[in-house]
Amino acid sequence: MSEELIKVKDITKVYEIGDQVVNALAGVDLVIKKNEYVALMGPSGSGKSTLMNMLGCLDTPTSGQYWLNGIDVANMSDDELAEVRNKEIGFVFQTFNLLPRYTSLENVTLPMIYGGANKADRNARGMEVLEQVGLGDRVEHNPNELSGGQRQRVAVARALVNKPSIILADEPTGNLDTKTSQEIMHLFSEIHEKGNTIIIVTHEEDIAAHAHRIVRLRDGKIESDEVNKNPVIA
Repeated sequence: MSEELIKVKDITKVYEIGDQVVNALAGVDLVIKKNEYVALMGPSGSGKSTLMNMLGCLDTPTSGQYWLNGIDVANMSDDELAEVRNKEIGFVFQTFNLLPRYTSLENVTLPMIYGGANKADRNARGMEVLEQVGLGDRVEHNPNELSGGQRQRVAVARALVNKPSIILADEPTGNLDTKTSQEIMHLFSEIHEKGNTIIIVTHEEDIAAHAHRIVRLRDGKIESDEVNKNPVIA
């Protein structure tokens, strides 16, 4: 497990809001290896969301370097970043981000359309990942016919569909009750066991406790980076 998947070196992100300068990231160094399970934590304004956007290739740093799977992505164009995102990263969001008029299968296979896959291949892979998350019997259901937990499972299946190296989850249980949150965290543990690298952004200690490593940010810097010796088994 020595292979570096993510390497961030001295990255900064500066926002100018009117005449105010905000240092959202103030020189962050971070290495994440393949098949790690990492939680990014920190209070509001700590920089964790900004760092997530950098790691997810949703934004570029003001300065510093970022290598993803050996590719230097810090200075890529928006189009190049979009291609890397689609191939390398599966996103799971707090609000699910499903299209209301699309079925579970159609929502799951959307990233494959952007990748140019034909319909037969899309549907076959979509069925495979929906089965993996326990929703093989909900393929034709629209989001409004699903519970919150089922919607998040659809979102997880969509994140998996392109076989990305990283699953990046932003407050994935924020809209779920306790029992459903535990079910989703169990699903992440299963995905991690199958070889995916998982990065979860959360402000909840009980959610972070499932990760094998916890990185805490404060004021745009890493405050601590510790191995979780007793991760919760959901």
